[in-house]
Parts: sequence; structure tokens; C-alpha cells
Amino acid sequence: MQPLVEVNHVTFGYGAEPVLEDICLHLHPGQFAALVGPSGAGKTSLLKLILGTLHPLRGEICIHGKVLNGEPAPRVGYVPQLETVDWNFPVTVEQVVWMGRARRSGPWPWPSAEDRRRLRGVLDRLGIGQLAKRHIRDLSGGQQQRVFLARALIAEPDLLVLDEPTTGVDMHTAENVLHMLADLNRQGMTVLMTTHDLNAAAAHLPWVICLNRRVVAQGAPEEVFTVKTLNQTYRGDMLVIRQDGMLFVQQKPHGHTYRDIVPNPVPGEVPLP
Repeated sequence: MQPLVEVNHVTFGYGAEPVLEDICLHLHPGQFAALVGPSGAGKTSLLKLILGTLHPLRGEICIHGKVLNGEPAPRVGYVPQLETVDWNFPVTVEQVVWMGRARRSGPWPWPSAEDRRRLRGVLDRLGIGQLAKRHIRDLSGGQQQRVFLARALIAEPDLLVLDEPTTGVDMHTAENVLHMLADLNRQGMTVLMTTHDLNAAAAHLPWVICLNRRVVAQGAPEEVFTVKTLNQTYRGDMLVIRQDGMLFVQQKPHGHTYRDIVPNPVPGEVPLP
């Protein structure tokens, strides 16, 4: 089976210092994968390279076997970080979602009856049909995430790319987002997302790519999430716990406590650094 995404020996940088070096990875149709790594590891840059909005200094990226040469990747849906969105922009839910269909709407600037039917179907599928006329700034974090997911899905992509889809929402909402992505994947959607939540990746995703300027390791979480690999990825002291068939990851606690640093804090007073 031909890979849906091929990243072949890609190096990228914004200046003299490379952000990504000699990246090689493939995603096959139907895969559900997470990119994990510390801040500054190049995760978002790699997503943008796959989307075709950034261009490698060396190497090539292929989507459906076609090399990207300065054009946007075909049939790829993108869900940005919620923190990067201007929530004061005066648009409703249905207007935001319609933006994802505009490139495929033909010569007319307004949606056809079929487009409206499709828009309603996507909103209902994600449980936000009743919010169509609401302003995006009036929604909860989970509702906002569903709106941008709907905007990506209405274009009927083969690949769904998400940048930190569980950041900025509560734990329950994050679980719901991951379950929605798993459902989409079971229906045939290929999904690639970045996340800082290693425990969510271990519990929900079948494939993980550890990245820190280079691909450190990739594979199933139970194979990749080892102390050696995580220490190499995060360049820190990580702790991996396996219990009752579950995998838990966290940074190893420091050997000192707050009282070791400030032995006798005054109640209600915040000590100066």
C-alpha cells in the first residue's frame, strides 16, 4: 500500500539554525498517529510542512505520491490550536465551517443547497447543529474545538491534521475530542495530531512519533514510551509506570520541595524570587 504521507530526508529552518533535521516518516491510509516532543521540538513546523504552507530546505514531502512543490497539500484538513484563533472576529459557527468548503464550492460565492445539506450534516455529526447561528466567541472551549473540526471535515479530507487539539480545554472535553477523533479514524479517516499529553497519547493513540528536531523513535506507545526514549526526546528525567495494562508517563519529581527552598513561609505571603 502506498503511503498517504511521505516525509523523505526533510531538513527545515527559519534561519541558520535548523528546526528539523533529516526527518523521515510515512503515514499510511487509516493511521491514527501523534507527534510528541518538548516545546521547540519542531512539531508545528512539521505539520505545516505536511500542509504545504512551509517548504523544506532539503528533502521532499509527498501526499498521495505527489511531491509538494509550493502548493497546498491536496485533500488535507487542518485544525489549528485554539490559542491562535482571533475569537473577536465577527463570524458565526456556520460561517466558520463554510470557510472549509469555499475552495470546493465552484464559481458562485454562496453555498448551494447540497453544500447547505452537507454543512448541516457535519454540524449534527459533531453535536453542534443547534449552535449554527451562534457567534464563535460565545462558545465553550470544547464547542469551539468542534467548530474547527467541522470546518476541516466539510472539505472531505483524506488526512486530518490537528495541532494540540486537547490544549486549552478541560480533561472531560479533551477525552471527548480524542473519542471523536478515534471514531473518525474507525470510519477511515487518517489522523495526525500533536500533543503534549503523553498519558492521553498512550491511552488513545495506536502510533506515536517522538520528535526533537529529529525522529527519535516511532511505533506503538507500549514500545516507544520507555525511559530511555523519553529521556532522549525530552532531554530530562522521565518516569514510566506500567500497571494493570495501563501506561503512565511523567517527569521524575525533583529531590526538593517548596519548604526546602522557603523553609518558613509567612501564611498568605508570596515569597519573592
